[in-house]
Amino acid sequence: MNTQDSASAHPTAQSPTPLRIDVVSDVMCPWCIIGYRQLASALQATDTDYELHWHPFELNPDMPAEGQNLREHLAEKYGATPAQSEQNRAQITKLGDDLGFDFQFVPEMRMHNTFNAHQLLHWAETQNRKHDLKQALFSAHFTHQRDLSDVSVLADIAAEIGLDRDQALAVLQDQRFAAPVREVQNFWRSQDINGVPAVIFDQKHLVSGAQGIENFTHILKQLAEMRQA
Repeated sequence: MNTQDSASAHPTAQSPTPLRIDVVSDVMCPWCIIGYRQLASALQATDTDYELHWHPFELNPDMPAEGQNLREHLAEKYGATPAQSEQNRAQITKLGDDLGFDFQFVPEMRMHNTFNAHQLLHWAETQNRKHDLKQALFSAHFTHQRDLSDVSVLADIAAEIGLDRDQALAVLQDQRFAAPVREVQNFWRSQDINGVPAVIFDQKHLVSGAQGIENFTHILKQLAEMRQA
């Protein structure tokens, strides 16, 4: 499988050929940050030499600018009852706690369109800060309930990790990366990626969903054996 979008690399510098990991995700997706944290723990546990590349996916590409209440959205999209939503949030919060991520679900929490966020991430890659911004966006949404469809909020978050706020705002206002982001999104959809997180190892092994630390560890060990064979 070929890819069209690179992102910040985080190798451990032990091997001349680090394991390439492509992660297709959306910052509106709680399972994406859970899956990443699980994978990161497994990578550390196996002392894997790797390069991580983030890629854009929109859970709700048709979401209007004002967004939608999360509970209403889950009921409308998945038919989730209030009790099911509460149970799901409790499960996600517990998983987050175990992984060191703070989910703060509140009744007024909203889902937002993330096309601008993905454009900002595309720009952050040119500054070698895509990974850092991705993590900041997850926290901004799930811990602090910030509106990631608001260009001013996105520019603020960029500034908070040390990027130039004026440049970030200009990128969002003139939409200079809209076309390349759409191109990358379309590429991954053409590869039958219709849900996230989607993790692709060595550009050929697809693993879907938050698999858990134990399963990711097993996968990494299997891949290491295959790469040594």
